[in-house]
Amino acid sequence: MLHVHEWGPADAPPVVCLHGITGHGRRFRKLAEERLVPRFRVLAPDLLGHGLSDWEPPWSIKAHLDAVVSTLERLGVGTARWIGHSFGGRLVMELTARDRSRVERAVLLDPAIWVPPPVALERAEDERLERAWQTHEAAIEARLAKGELLPHARPMLVEDYLDHLVSADDGLLRPRYTQSAVITAFSEMAAPPPDFALLDVPTLIVRGKLSNVTVDPLVELYRAGVGDLLEVVDVPGYHSPFWDAFEETAAAIERFL
Repeated sequence: MLHVHEWGPADAPPVVCLHGITGHGRRFRKLAEERLVPRFRVLAPDLLGHGLSDWEPPWSIKAHLDAVVSTLERLGVGTARWIGHSFGGRLVMELTARDRSRVERAVLLDPAIWVPPPVALERAEDERLERAWQTHEAAIEARLAKGELLPHARPMLVEDYLDHLVSADDGLLRPRYTQSAVITAFSEMAAPPPDFALLDVPTLIVRGKLSNVTVDPLVELYRAGVGDLLEVVDVPGYHSPFWDAFEETAAAIERFL
């Protein structure tokens, strides 16, 4: 049973939100509270190895989907609308191919449709490095120094880090996830995506104009598989459209759902 962040009335149509690697379900709080409630019941689990869910392996795509489906079944959720960011978007794709009946509509936020193996290796190796800070402010400044986040998104980053960074036994702050699960996820994303023809549900891709994750060739392969069922919206910013371009992203999601 995954830990689930939930907003909205229990009898409203469900929207399930899957975060990306290194993230957590509460990243969908602003979207849920300000734009989707009370029209929907929003459920955002912490994936395996992340947040308050179980950190033990396995962390394969199959294991993630098994855990998500099992958790939703216990909560009485069958068919739902889905929102997935990055690796969470890849999971929504995989779930659609595995069990089309569970996915009514799919919103993919800068989805990691496929990660080239050399890039996956580089990112996995980087994830092995220690991530620890003495203060929240030091962690926030380090994240901003990396770039790939528009300056006006700082308040959402601050909120996220205040919730997501926890003090360890040595007194340093670390993000609430296990690095091993993230490294495994990069290996999974380097494997070929599911057959696009199996993803025949109404699908919205929202991608950052400055992001290099959801590139045009992959989008065109997606479109060749599902045709007019796919809609693509480009918004300002990088890989986190719900931070860099919250208003544009939320408006596109509201309209599509």
